Amino acid sequence: MARFFKRLIDFKKKRNPNACPGSNPCCSTQTSDRTKSPCRDPRSSRTHSLPVTPSSTQRIDSSARRSKEYDVCVCHTEDDITYAQDLVSFLELHPHSLRCFLQLRDSAPGGAVCTELYHAVRESHCWVLVITPSFLKDPWCCYQMQQALSESPAANGRVIPVRKQLERKDYPPELRFVFGIDVRQDKENGFQKIKHAVLYYLEELSRKEQEHRESAQGDNVDEASKTLDMSGSS
Repeated sequence: MARFFKRLIDFKKKRNPNACPGSNPCCSTQTSDRTKSPCRDPRSSRTHSLPVTPSSTQRIDSSARRSKEYDVCVCHTEDDITYAQDLVSFLELHPHSLRCFLQLRDSAPGGAVCTELYHAVRESHCWVLVITPSFLKDPWCCYQMQQALSESPAANGRVIPVRKQLERKDYPPELRFVFGIDVRQDKENGFQKIKHAVLYYLEELSRKEQEHRESAQGDNVDEASKTLDMSGSS
């Protein structure tokens, strides 16, 4: 536990090196709508940039996407805080600026752990599970994994397992029906694959919403035509 708080303090100092020395590093301003300060790493724009076009950001913009507070929730143990921080920095880069939940940064001070984690899962479209030996031993990580699987029991791209420092044989049995991402050899490539997986789901979400809207408009046109035909024949 002491190691966790030390990492928490170091993380806060890294994000805000100009903070007053006497300020409490474990507390952050939390507004009613859970507005958060994005985690940025200027080096990531050089090492992790994705080839995108201006229209690519429009393909993921939809009211269905905005119906949830976060695009992706990153589930990890305290041993993988640095990895999770780097991943979130990359996912939040422009132009897509994915909305991420990072427990260290976005949990409400004073909130119950189970409530905060449950809220993060319910309010996220996708869940990245950083699977390590420590993850399998952490009851809160297992809690988030089970919550994510209950929210989306089908393998529809919302649950994204990331295998890190773990052999395939040690994989959780609940996730063996889902294709994962192995980042043991190539962290940067893993970041790219994770982002592509989230973007693909959001694009599909937007596409389905557009199809539903067009179908509804077509039904309205048909109803209007039938009404005119009936009024003309009477």
